Amino acid sequence: MTAVLDLALNVLIAVLLLGGAFWILTAALSMFHVRDAVSRINVFSPATGLGLPMIVVGAFLQHTRVTGFEPGVLVKTLLTVVALIIVSSVASNVLSRAAYLSGSEIDPRTAPQDLSRAPGEGEQEPHRGDR
Repeated sequence: MTAVLDLALNVLIAVLLLGGAFWILTAALSMFHVRDAVSRINVFSPATGLGLPMIVVGAFLQHTRVTGFEPGVLVKTLLTVVALIIVSSVASNVLSRAAYLSGSEIDPRTAPQDLSRAPGEGEQEPHRGDR
């Protein structure tokens, strides 16, 4: 591998790993600023939907750079990334719905709250005030 390609691959790996870590750190720090369970779940979604797949792809590229290309590892990586994206979306939705339906207190500024009204009751306007 030429020196330029090796340098470019190292930079790409570093960007993916540090970018994924950045998303996870940002989500973790943002959890201190939210007031209810639904918002906490919403804040963590980018970390699981974007940060973790970036780390998995970065780890795959590093593994490939060191040991060479293996088709089985590529398949596992692709399945892992797809599973992370699907599971993160479904889990966020299910956890938020369960938190709301369990009676957990919801910040009144969380709007719209589609689960709080009966079907056909009309549209709810988002909150316009400042925090």
